[in-house]
Amino acid sequence: MARYMYQVAYDEDGWADLVKKPVDRIEAIRPVVRKLGGRIESAYFCFGEYDMVLIANMPDNVSAAALSMAASAGGSVKAIKTTPLMTIREGIGAMRKAKRSGYQRTGS
Repeated sequence: MARYMYQVAYDEDGWADLVKKPVDRIEAIRPVVRKLGGRIESAYFCFGEYDMVLIANMPDNVSAAALSMAASAGGSVKAIKTTPLMTIREGIGAMRKAKRSGYQRTGS
């Protein structure tokens, strides 16, 4: 399974609902992730451009996109950014593969 990072920004109504009645939104979304064949690895509230970060293992890009779409369609969210993640080992493998790709830098 591949890992994905979901960065979520709540809208005003979403925050108003959470402040009025604080709940663990991860427990609310966990069944959705499971139904899509995935598993939540970790989640954090944060501040800045996004309000929450979720790391989830999903079976494929279609399932990862479906989670993002379902959360967006549910309301209370103004933005979701989904980023595929690689382990360091996978990243080094990609670097080695890039080295063998034959690509040549131009201009310098």
